[in-house]
Amino acid sequence: MSDIIRRHRVAALLGAALIVGPFVASFAQSAGSTVATTQTPVAGITAPNGSFAPIVAVDKPAVVTVTTVMKAQPQDMSEEQSFGGSSPFDDYFRQFFGDQGIPMPKTPPQQAQRAEALGSGFIVDADGTIVTNNHVIDGATSIKVTLDDGTELPAKLVGHDAKNDLAVLKIKADKPLPTVKWGDSDKLMPGDQVLAIGNPFGIGTTVTAGIVSARGRDLNSGPFDDFIQIDAPINHGNSGGPLVDVAGNVVGINTAIYSPNGGSVGVGFAIPSDQAQKVVAKLMKGGNIQYGYLGVQIQPVTPDVAGAVGLDHPGGALVSEVTEGSPAAKAGIKTGDVITSFAGEAIKDPKDLSRAVADVAPGAKETLDVWRGGKTVQISADVGRNSDDVKTASTEGDNQKPSAGQALRVPSLGLGLTDLTPDIREELNLASNQRGAVVERVNPDKAAANAGLQPGDVIVAVDQSPVRNARQANQAIAEAGKSGRKSVLLLVDRGDAQIFVAVPFAAG
Repeated sequence: MSDIIRRHRVAALLGAALIVGPFVASFAQSAGSTVATTQTPVAGITAPNGSFAPIVAVDKPAVVTVTTVMKAQPQDMSEEQSFGGSSPFDDYFRQFFGDQGIPMPKTPPQQAQRAEALGSGFIVDADGTIVTNNHVIDGATSIKVTLDDGTELPAKLVGHDAKNDLAVLKIKADKPLPTVKWGDSDKLMPGDQVLAIGNPFGIGTTVTAGIVSARGRDLNSGPFDDFIQIDAPINHGNSGGPLVDVAGNVVGINTAIYSPNGGSVGVGFAIPSDQAQKVVAKLMKGGNIQYGYLGVQIQPVTPDVAGAVGLDHPGGALVSEVTEGSPAAKAGIKTGDVITSFAGEAIKDPKDLSRAVADVAPGAKETLDVWRGGKTVQISADVGRNSDDVKTASTEGDNQKPSAGQALRVPSLGLGLTDLTPDIREELNLASNQRGAVVERVNPDKAAANAGLQPGDVIVAVDQSPVRNARQANQAIAEAGKSGRKSVLLLVDRGDAQIFVAVPFAAG
């Protein structure tokens, strides 16, 4: 999870909007609750012919409210929790009960009960096929859809996909239903006018206007993040509602907001229609979607990494580890390879590779272009099947601290290296056959610190050549410096992950 996700909460537009701001989190709104919010008005929006009314008249009847019933989890409450723990009434009750020696009134343990949550959706087929967000219906025991005319109908879940946060529902009506058409999100440009339609806070179908603020936003919420950022106000309950262009076509599905207070401040996010339409077409056939799997840990190719491996510009996905027995391992992909294309499509960064592999049906054979040893190599791989416990890419492991020892200094990088001793192996939970040089100290003013090296990292290779101890690592780094390259590429074991770190000599 990125720093922005840690600092802020992103709330899924389930009952409202997926919030990304000082909060980025997923939430549902209970029916009947009242939520105070601050909205930032959008100034300077000019509608075609002075009004958006013709668009609203056509699209609004196809927008629905999705009500889900979920089984609330029972929670035992202690005496101190009787009034909600941090409730504003806590001090009052303690003053007049607890502090006076009178037992505070107790609330019996909460029983498992039903809870309702609200979201939005839109009809894409007159037979009652509805698109919404997966987080709107996730965990629901029953689903109800309310049409724009107030008709309430039970809904059946046809298919859902958590990775893309999309779901397809089906209702049975006694007449053909109004629909909205898919648009082309790829044609959207920052500054284009858009409308968001949904049911914020359960007050009824609402239309807000704004512009496209940016494209390609990554909220680190899943492997397919490619959100459209908008400034049209969206709130709890808008999740799953359509984002439409000035032609009235659906160009996105409202999913998240960035907010310091849980309400709209003019920073919202929608799933692009071009991405959603492909997924929805698969979900309409029923069930879940199977994703392709390669079996590599990957990381970005920075300018320093590019210089260290001999690429003339940054780009591609650097393989930091290959899962044993995976399709990648069987195809001959190696640690240190830079994947520059997959299935004929250029790979600009790790996200490109994750999406490209996931979009391939398991069992397909695809060709990859790999930069290895100063030249491009073509590799053919049989794509496997992905699952929730298998990742195409993973993040760095937690920082660990080794025991003190005799460190071998690498002054050009600002490192203090030491050999792996039995005590260090035990403290870092390393295998008995692990080889490498342990980073004992990092000079905060030198290049290694700037590159992200940490005490407890184990350097296992320098410029893709394995090293067994601190002296070998030091010698290999010195030789890399003499080669004329601007950076040295270190393969590092950190926690449960293996990553490459490029350290520039110029900054050392």
